[in-house]
Amino acid sequence: MAKSRGENGPRAPAAAGSLSGTRESLAPGPDATAADELSSLGSDSEANGFAERRIDKFGFIVGSQGAEGALEEVPLEVLRQRESKWLDMLNNWDKWMAKKHKKIRLRCQKGIPPSLRGRAWQYLSGGKVKLQQNPGKFDELDMSPGDPKWLDVIERDLHRQFPFHEMFVSRGGHGQQDLFRVLKAYTLYRPEEGYCQAQAPIAAVLLMHMPAEQAFWCLVQICEKYLPGYYSEKLEAIQLDGEILFSLLQKVSPVAHKHLSRQKIDPLLYMTEWFMCAFARTLPWSSVLRVWDMFFCEGVKIIFRVGLVLLKHALGSPEKLKACQGQYETIERLRSLSPKIMQEAFLVQEVVELPVTERQIEREHLIQLRRWQETRGELHGAKAILEAEPGPRPTLQPSPSIRLPLDAPLPGSKGKPKPSKQIQKEQKEQQKQAKGYLDKPPTPNQTKMASAAGDACPPQDVAPKDPVHQDPAPQDSAPQDSAHHHSRESLTSQESEDTYL
Repeated sequence: MAKSRGENGPRAPAAAGSLSGTRESLAPGPDATAADELSSLGSDSEANGFAERRIDKFGFIVGSQGAEGALEEVPLEVLRQRESKWLDMLNNWDKWMAKKHKKIRLRCQKGIPPSLRGRAWQYLSGGKVKLQQNPGKFDELDMSPGDPKWLDVIERDLHRQFPFHEMFVSRGGHGQQDLFRVLKAYTLYRPEEGYCQAQAPIAAVLLMHMPAEQAFWCLVQICEKYLPGYYSEKLEAIQLDGEILFSLLQKVSPVAHKHLSRQKIDPLLYMTEWFMCAFARTLPWSSVLRVWDMFFCEGVKIIFRVGLVLLKHALGSPEKLKACQGQYETIERLRSLSPKIMQEAFLVQEVVELPVTERQIEREHLIQLRRWQETRGELHGAKAILEAEPGPRPTLQPSPSIRLPLDAPLPGSKGKPKPSKQIQKEQKEQQKQAKGYLDKPPTPNQTKMASAAGDACPPQDVAPKDPVHQDPAPQDSAPQDSAHHHSRESLTSQESEDTYL
C-alpha cells in the first residue's frame, strides 16, 4: 500500500487499484456514487432515509456489501453466562492478568460478548491505561488546528470507510466527524509519522465500539505496540513481516509456497492490506470481530496465523492451483477468497489449531531482520520495532531483596525450623564476637564506620516483613527494579499494557 506522503511533500492517496478487492473500493464506482448520493441527504441514517431500511446487528444496512447473511447465533443463555464471566474479569482485571492470563486468552478465542467488546478491547490493548496516564491529552489535540497537509488527505478518505455502516453512511455525519478527529489527533501526537491511509479503517472499527477518545488511545496502542512501524513512511516493517510470512508459509503449506515462488509474486502484493488493516477490509464482519478479539489478546501472531490459513486454503492443493496458472489469476484468487475459508467458525478454529508457535515467529523475525540488515542496512525505525517485540513475561515472584534472619521461619511454614549444628556454631561465634566488641570501647575509626553504615543496615530488632504480602515498592523510588518488586496480587494493568502483546 502506498503511503499518503511522498518524499518531497504530502502523501497522495493510494492508486485506485491498490486496495481493490475490499468492501469499499477506493476508486469511485457505483457503490461510491450511491454512497455519495445517500450521504448528501443528512447527518445520520435516519435523516438519510434509512429509518425504513433494516440494519443488521453489526450496524450495516441489510443488502449492502458490508452486511452478512445468516449467522451462527450464540444461544442467549450461553451469551449471558459469557457476559457474567467477562464482567467479573473486567472488574478484577489486575488479578486476572496476573494469575489467569491463559483463561483470558481462551475466552477471547471463544469471542468477547458484543455488549462488552469495546470495553474489553480497551483493557486488553492497554488503551485504558494510556488514557489514564494522559488525562486531557486527546482534548488538547482535538482543539489544535492540525497540519493542513494531513487534513486534506484525511478528509478525502472519510467517505471511503464502511460507507454502508450506519455510523459512516452520511458525509459530515457524527461517525465521519469522530473519525476525522481521531486521525487528526494522531498526526499531532506523532507528527513524524503523520497519516497513513490504512489507519482509517482501523480507527473506524474502533469507533464502532467506543467513543472517540478511547478509540484514539487504542489506535495509538495498535500503531506503537501491536504493529510498530507499519504506518511509517517507508513501510519497512510491513516489508519485513511479508518476508516472515512467506518463510513461515513454507512450513505450513509447501504447495502454496512453491507456487508463489514459481510465479515470483512478492508478498506485498497480497498481504499488505491484510496486515495493515488487520483484515478489517478482507473478512466477513463476524470473522473480523473474532480475529480482533484474539489479536488484542495475543498480538501480531494472530495476524500471521490468519494470513497463513488463508494462503493455505486458497493455494494449498494442486486442485486449487489449476485455475491459477499465472500471476494475475493467483492474485485475483487471493483478492476474492472463497467465503467458506473466511467463515467465522471455520477460520477461528483453523487459526487456533495452526501449528505455528509464537517462538517460531520470533525466531523467523530475527532471521529475516539479520538478512535485512546484511542486504539493506539498518531498518528505519528499528528501535521502535524491536522494543515492541513481545518478550518473555517476567515471572511473578516475591521480591528477592528481602532477607530473613537465619533462624526465622519461612512464610507459610509451620513452627520454627530447627537450626543445623553448623548454624548453631556460627551463631555462638557471632555472639562471642559481639560480646567482646561490646566490652571494648569503640575506636574513632569504628565509630565513623558505624555511623556511615547506619543507613544501609536496618536495625536487627525490627521484625522482617513477609515478602509475599509486602507492598510493592513505589515506581518513583526504584524504577529499574520495578518489574521484580511486585507480589503475585499486585501486578497492575500498567504492567500488563506491554506484557501480553
